[in-house]
Amino acid sequence: MSKYIIRGGEPLSGEVSVQGAKNSVLPILAATVITSGKSIVHNCPNIKDVEITIEILKCLGCKVERQKNTIIVDATNITNYYIPQSLMNKMRSSVIFMGAILARLNIAKCSYPGGCELGARPINLHLKSFRHLGVKIKETHGYITCELSKYKPGKINLDFPSVGATENIMLVSSLQKGRTTIVNAAREPEIVDLQDFLNSMGAKISGGGSSTIEIEGVESLSPVERNVIPDRIMAATMMFMIAATKGELTLKNVNVSHLDSVISVLGECGANILTENNKIHIKCPERLKAIDIVQTMPYPGFPTDAQSQLIAALCTMKGTAIVKETIFENRFNTAVELTKMGADITLNDRVAVIKGVKSLHGANVKAPDLRGGAALVIAALGAEGDSEIDNIYFIDRGYENFDGTIRSIGGNIKKA
Repeated sequence: MSKYIIRGGEPLSGEVSVQGAKNSVLPILAATVITSGKSIVHNCPNIKDVEITIEILKCLGCKVERQKNTIIVDATNITNYYIPQSLMNKMRSSVIFMGAILARLNIAKCSYPGGCELGARPINLHLKSFRHLGVKIKETHGYITCELSKYKPGKINLDFPSVGATENIMLVSSLQKGRTTIVNAAREPEIVDLQDFLNSMGAKISGGGSSTIEIEGVESLSPVERNVIPDRIMAATMMFMIAATKGELTLKNVNVSHLDSVISVLGECGANILTENNKIHIKCPERLKAIDIVQTMPYPGFPTDAQSQLIAALCTMKGTAIVKETIFENRFNTAVELTKMGADITLNDRVAVIKGVKSLHGANVKAPDLRGGAALVIAALGAEGDSEIDNIYFIDRGYENFDGTIRSIGGNIKKA
């Protein structure tokens, strides 16, 4: 199993182009299943989760071709409505295929999805929404079978603004007669990207980016060619990396408005940040000061997917910070590994108190999940001495050529 070997203590500097969004490309690729024909998706990151998504597409009967960061999906001859456990266990986002397959075939079957162990991540909102729309669901021996014989359009009030549930409703409703309304919908930029993708195929969806989304079903959709939006979490990761290493970086191919909460937090910590069109320039020439309190929230609040990286940067800032996690109870698994590097972190339920130390030291640690792994890389790059990070297959799930990107801005990192 691969690991990263990192020698820290040097400021990073340079320019990085942000990859396509992991959390956008996966539902968009799932959406290609809905229509017969060949769809072309550009700006697809070369990451493990995309590889798994391609495997699922092929399992369903799609022909898939990859040309660097472009993926061509021919879904003309869908032959299967079943996703095996071996694929579902690899990635939680695989559940998004349920809505797409239902829209195309009116039946879908899969096991419960896997992914990072971040605590309870039930798909009850997905299933509850499906039932509300007239889908009959059977749960037996760890498998879920969904059948749609008569669609029931109407209003769905989500108990929580779940991104996945919002996407699944959009997918399954796009080809059904009648108007479906999602109340308390997720507002993430990735929702807007999926809406734009489906609308370019001929769907009639409005309200993406707000708490209410309207879907007017159409009879058919057509293949399309589209670009995936930039990955705001990858951009945030690099910004916290610069904060931890006292460096300077220009991020290209970024949607600045998607990062307002991250920019606000780092600005309050004392980072010098300039924005221009699709660029962000961040400079942290000296040790930053800790922010008083940060709480993760659904978009447009501070993203839970950037919380671990924030804590890694806070470990060596001046003062004490409080971080409250409201989305996933196990997001603080990374804190245990950070303390091995000399971090002063106290945990109480879903609250972390981080007292900044002058510097961290190298250590042997293990990535507990995708974003936690990236946080450990941030900490190791800012630490004194050498670190080894195991379980980096988690990191490969969401970051394209992560070590190569870091080396391009002066980081001493290698994969072994």
